[in-house]
Amino acid sequence: MAEKKRQGDIGEAMIIAEATKRGYKVAIPLGEDWRYDLIVLRKGKLERVQCKYTKSDGHTLIVRCRSLNNWNEIRYTSTDIDWLAVYDRTSDKCYFVPSKMLGEGRATFNFRLTPAKNNQQKLTWLASDFVKW
Repeated sequence: MAEKKRQGDIGEAMIIAEATKRGYKVAIPLGEDWRYDLIVLRKGKLERVQCKYTKSDGHTLIVRCRSLNNWNEIRYTSTDIDWLAVYDRTSDKCYFVPSKMLGEGRATFNFRLTPAKNNQQKLTWLASDFVKW
């Protein structure tokens, strides 16, 4: 199995486990040509979830908001998904980004796991703000 596929499978499995721990129901769409990986029944509503795997450096979590499909880049928007869920191997945590933050399709987010060394707070996102779902 290719390493990227294996990492994606790990991310998806960890996000399914987190959703299940929170009491949500999870369905997996049949096939590989969907813009989302999971359908989650949360608070009585079906929500589309795109899963991602990352390995942070312990300070910054880079969240990729895109995929490559047959060498074509797909950038996710709120018309494609409701949530971008990210499993970080380093912290062993899942983070949940609402699709409204994706705009017209951004490439990445950088979330802080620890405060910036220069104490910058403007225009920064704390990863801890994205553990609620």
